[in-house]
Amino acid sequence: MPDNSKENRIATILERAQGGPGDPHYLGYVECFNQRLYFEAHEVLEQLWLPQRRGPDGAFLKGLIQLAGAFVHLQKRRVLPATALLRMAEENLKSYPAVHHLLDVTAILALIQQWRGKIESGGTAPDTLSTSAMPKLKLMGHQQ
Repeated sequence: MPDNSKENRIATILERAQGGPGDPHYLGYVECFNQRLYFEAHEVLEQLWLPQRRGPDGAFLKGLIQLAGAFVHLQKRRVLPATALLRMAEENLKSYPAVHHLLDVTAILALIQQWRGKIESGGTAPDTLSTSAMPKLKLMGHQQ
C-alpha cells in the first residue's frame, strides 16, 4: 500500500522542484497551485514561511499561503472563509513590488479582486467554482 502521508507527499513535491530558479518549496507551491492541489501548496510553502515569517518576505509568503487556503475553501464551497482569506492575502501582498520572486504580484492582486467579485456578487454557482475556471500562477521568464 502506498504511503500517502503529508510528509511523503511534500517530499515528493520538493524532489520534483529541485534545480529550478528558486527554493524548491516556492517552486513546489506554484506547481501544486497550478495543479489545483491547494492544500498541498499551502503545506509546502508553510515550511518555507515559518522560519522567515518575521523577515522581509514573511508577509509575501503568508499572502500566498492564504491565497491557496482560499481556494481550498472554495473547492469545499465554503464561501465565507474563502472571502476572508482572499482579503487577508490581498492585504499581505499589496505592499510588494509588481514582480516579486518571479511572480507577477499585480496579476495576483487582480486575480484576488476577480474572485472576491465573483464570490461577493453571489457567483457561487458550480460553473464559477469549476475546475476549468480555477486560476494558475505563472513564474515570470520560466517555462512551466
